[in-house]
Parts: sequence; structure tokens; C-alpha cells
Amino acid sequence: MTKIQCLVVDDERLALEVMEANIERVPFLHLAQLCATPMQALDFLSRNSVDVLFLDIEMPGLNGLQFLQTLKNPPLVILTTAYPQFAVDAFELNVVDYLLKPIPFNRFLAAVQKVQAQWSETRLRKDGPNEAKPLDGHIFIKSGSKTVRIDLQEILFIEGKKEYIMIHTRQSQITTQASLSSLMEKLPANQFVRIHRSFIIALAKIESIERNRVLIDKTEIPIGEFYREDLLKRIS
Repeated sequence: MTKIQCLVVDDERLALEVMEANIERVPFLHLAQLCATPMQALDFLSRNSVDVLFLDIEMPGLNGLQFLQTLKNPPLVILTTAYPQFAVDAFELNVVDYLLKPIPFNRFLAAVQKVQAQWSETRLRKDGPNEAKPLDGHIFIKSGSKTVRIDLQEILFIEGKKEYIMIHTRQSQITTQASLSSLMEKLPANQFVRIHRSFIIALAKIESIERNRVLIDKTEIPIGEFYREDLLKRIS
């Protein structure tokens, strides 16, 4: 799964640590860099690209709003501040969200889900209609002493166990010593979705969704509360 690349700019060390911890909790985010000053961020952006910028406002020298106005092609922006009075100015700069410190995790999650929706729409426009083609690829998985080819269209769902994962198809169950996160990176993001800390499913194989479970090939698979909103967006 391609992850959203995040840059955090804040002059408070504790605030940086909180944002780092929050980003690590969200499966579709990846922390690209922490910066303590806007100038450090400018230097990083001159050599790297990111998808979303978490930006504090009140910083010595150059504040966050001034810094944002210097960027010719800014990424998606979420402002983080202890001062509500900047909200009007912030939204005039087309920021995605405005988070007031201390930031509760549920509020952080709501903001990054907005980012995910906008980021996904942008990628879809860039990739064009071919992104939604039926599965015709495959992956190779090491299972015991063998390396097994698995056609993507055969996968129903993938289940994470304590020390291994199990790939379920209609014909067989293949086990391999890997993590769900590492396998998710090999799968097309438009065809597979993680719906629980222990399950990845093939969207095309969903038979029905009821309350907190998905039915695939007569198997009931739980939907984790953390993953529910992403699943509903993907099928809408």
C-alpha cells in the first residue's frame, strides 16, 4: 500500500513527539520528517516531496501562515495550533483542517481521513481509468521450503496470525511468515483493503456487509472500528 508521506513542522519538542506517535498509529500514513523550524522544512522540501504538511502557526521568526505563503506548490496542509483566532486566515489558504492543541487522537484521525480522501481523488485523476482494471497480476509468496505463485484474482482474504499470515483462496490456504503490513504493500491499493488488525480482504469478493462484519465466501470477517470508515468510503 502506498502511504501518505507526512512532514511535521513545530518548534515544540513535545508537540513533535505527539504528532510522531499519532502518525505511527495510522496505517496509511508515513512520517517523512520532523522539523523544528520553517527553515528546516524549506530545506527538506527543496530535496523531497510530501503529501501532507502538519504545520504549527506560532513559531519564532517565520510563523506557520507566513511559511505556507512562501510555498509555490504546497502539499495538503493541516494546521496545528493552540490559538483559535487564526482559523479564518487559515481556511483562506485552503488548508484541509485546523487542529487545536492539545489534539485528541480522534480529532487527528478525522483530519487525516479528510487528507486521505483528497489524496486518493488526486491520485485517481492522475492514474486515469486504468487504475480500476480487473486484477490480472500475481505475487510470489515463500511458504515453507517453496515459493508459491498466487494469482491476485484468486485471493478472497488474508488473515494475520500470531507468527504467520494465511492467504485464503477458494482452492487452498497458503501460510507464510510475513506481516500483514508488508504484504499489503505488494497488493493493489484499489483492490484490497485492510478492515481489521488481523484481516485484509479483496473488495471484489465482498458478498455483503452487516453491522461489524463482512461476508466473503460464507466466511464472516470482523470489521475493526478503526478501519470501518475507510472501508465504507472504498465501497461507496
